[in-house]
Amino acid sequence: MPSLKPHGQMSEAFITALFLSVSGGLQDVYTYLYRGKVFANAQTGNIVLMAVKLFAGEWGEALRYLMPLCAFALGIFVAEFIRLKLKRMQWLHWRQLVVLFEILLLFVVGFLPQELNLLANSLVSFSCAMQVQSFRKVNGYAFASTMCIGNLRSGMDSLCAWLVGGSTKAFGKAIHYFAIIFLFALGAGLGSLALAPMGSRAIWLSCLLLFISFCLMFLKEDIEELEEFEHLEHEEALKK
Repeated sequence: MPSLKPHGQMSEAFITALFLSVSGGLQDVYTYLYRGKVFANAQTGNIVLMAVKLFAGEWGEALRYLMPLCAFALGIFVAEFIRLKLKRMQWLHWRQLVVLFEILLLFVVGFLPQELNLLANSLVSFSCAMQVQSFRKVNGYAFASTMCIGNLRSGMDSLCAWLVGGSTKAFGKAIHYFAIIFLFALGAGLGSLALAPMGSRAIWLSCLLLFISFCLMFLKEDIEELEEFEHLEHEEALKK
């Protein structure tokens, strides 16, 4: 099973990726089922649907997919801009700042009526892009918390390496990817159930999951101090 203990930064720990992945699945099902069948994360799907509408001469419908696509691209740019400008910030990790921005955007989305679905979908896509750009590793493995195709490819690649080459490390890597896919699907399922009782405010569940991830990233310093203390204790025991 994937280790919940961080290997390096807490932002790359599996426990952090857990909440991010559930949130990613919830965001996608929210925009697709509640906001007019537009994907928040799967921009390939949006491009396909946009092309279909364009060739059918339905320009207004094509715009429903073009705007979230552009918002997603802009979200990647903004997340990278934050990293480059604020990566040396002391009082808060730059990834935490990204998560706070996500929470704020998604909280606003929960108030938007369905007449403003174009704006709502664009904000969610912008948020998803910031997340996928900022969180790209789990326990040292490259991954995506808001989409599955790359995780599925990497998972099957690792599974083949284990079955053919007998690499135990490859098996552990495959488990990481399949666990992330499962968590994404779990988020989508939970999101679909939340839509009936909560409506537009179902996206606030994603805010809650992101806030947990935000808080978890504060644990990095405590974990490092504990590991240093354990190391010193071990050295003292060897001297005796």
